[in-house]
Amino acid sequence: MAAVAPVVSDLVDFLNASPTAFHAVDEAKRRLKAAGFAQLSEREEWAGLEPGRKYFFTRNHSTIVAFAIGAKYVAGNGFHIIGAHTDSPCLKLKPVSKNEMQKIVGENGPKESSENKNMKHHPLLLQLIAKEANCEPDEICDFELQLCDTQPSAVAGAMKEFIFSGRLDNLCMSFCSLKALIDSTSAEHSLDNESGVRMVALFDHEEVGSDSAQGAGSPAMLDALSRITGSFNSSNSKLLEKAIQRSFLVSADMAHALHPNYMDKHEENHQPKLHGGLVIKHNANQRYATNAVTAFIFREIAERHQLPIQDFVVRNDMACGSTIGPILASGVGIRTVDIGAPQLSMHSIREMCAVDDISHSYEHFKAYFEEFTELDSKVKVDY
Repeated sequence: MAAVAPVVSDLVDFLNASPTAFHAVDEAKRRLKAAGFAQLSEREEWAGLEPGRKYFFTRNHSTIVAFAIGAKYVAGNGFHIIGAHTDSPCLKLKPVSKNEMQKIVGENGPKESSENKNMKHHPLLLQLIAKEANCEPDEICDFELQLCDTQPSAVAGAMKEFIFSGRLDNLCMSFCSLKALIDSTSAEHSLDNESGVRMVALFDHEEVGSDSAQGAGSPAMLDALSRITGSFNSSNSKLLEKAIQRSFLVSADMAHALHPNYMDKHEENHQPKLHGGLVIKHNANQRYATNAVTAFIFREIAERHQLPIQDFVVRNDMACGSTIGPILASGVGIRTVDIGAPQLSMHSIREMCAVDDISHSYEHFKAYFEEFTELDSKVKVDY
């Protein structure tokens, strides 16, 4: 029986700790703090940022941005970013759930108290939430409640070669990018020769279009780039534009793997397979933001480390989904490649991916953080 790689076991722990976007951010926050990242507040000044240090901030506690500033960083240098999303499709309780809950709970639960100010929800539900929150039911002002599968994530298959879990889209890429950032900056001198800023941005609300204050359609990323640049040089307002043109975004979102029962759903020469490595996504209509240059850079990292890589183009007669990639590429003006690990059963309650694709993703992301500055210095386009 094959042994389970530590990165895979770590992913399973992350998945089990993250039934919602709020939990995913809380778990990411815990891991970042343990790795020496200091928390910032968007409500406060960031005047004390220092080269060689690591930071993060949250927005709505469902979006999190973490970054490590190179020891050789100066204002105007680039940002090397991996972007993913924390949300997954799920059932959410409506603002008034009492009529819905009445059908399920019936009359056997606790009766309403005259002191209970929240009459929109069944008293048993409020009692259960209060128990988890360690408060009284009448202290609950409001809440966002999401339903999730209580069955834990698992590594299975004849050779322990698959992961079965909800929310692989897109907690898989969130985890791999976060772990790559933490591990690429954990050694004592890991940032000594870095002149850029390594960043991970995990956004909420991708599954519903990203148009929210904490989605990729918000100014969250641009705000972060601006504040970091300005904290090192506030006198030159043109440095941000310079920094953006030196920056690079890996938009990481899970890809649809080839299903043996539905092989006709994939274009003949672009059939991502499980165990085949990360998938570079292309689309002429810009549903993905990849172009020849950004694909080359990401593929070059794979070749340096003998990592497998695949290409995907949707069939011409089929609709194509999208990602945060085109949103950030057009909104920020940053070079972008759209990629993702292959999986089956996307958006179902129980999704499936290959364990070695998790290892490949983590290794690829870590190499990207560690080597992009040197690699990008050799790429000449607008000269």
